[in-house]
Amino acid sequence: MEVEIIDFHKIHSQNFYDLNIEWLKTYFYVEPFDEEVLSKPEKYIINKGGHIFFAKIDNKIVGTVALMPTETKGVLELTKMAVSPEERGKKIGQKILKYCIDFSKENGIEALLLYSSTKLKNAIYLYRKYGFKELSLEENSPYKRSDIKMLLTFN
Repeated sequence: MEVEIIDFHKIHSQNFYDLNIEWLKTYFYVEPFDEEVLSKPEKYIINKGGHIFFAKIDNKIVGTVALMPTETKGVLELTKMAVSPEERGKKIGQKILKYCIDFSKENGIEALLLYSSTKLKNAIYLYRKYGFKELSLEENSPYKRSDIKMLLTFN
């Protein structure tokens, strides 16, 4: 099983939406902010200097992730990471995360920030394994479902 990581192309916009909506409905719920960003990835992510990547196996999109600019220069938010249900447990999320870390280092990104939920034990384990450190979660967190904020710095 060869996993290829590819860049965003508008033909994959529906994959980005579908993978994330499925994931959100399985583990949480879809917030209005999610619906807006997921339905217009070029407007909210790509056109603002962000990146979207896809994991592909045999010409099938099986995972995705976004790196969104934050208000802090040089810091991108790792967000909208999802893997199709039939491919979960095959380390695709780990490959996507590693790709984002390598991409960030190669492109002079200073840090990756993420918001998650401690309910997602496997994800939190993976983030810690790759060096993300927990930060204090602000009261006005951008996601109602998040109860943990983490940062990985490159220096």
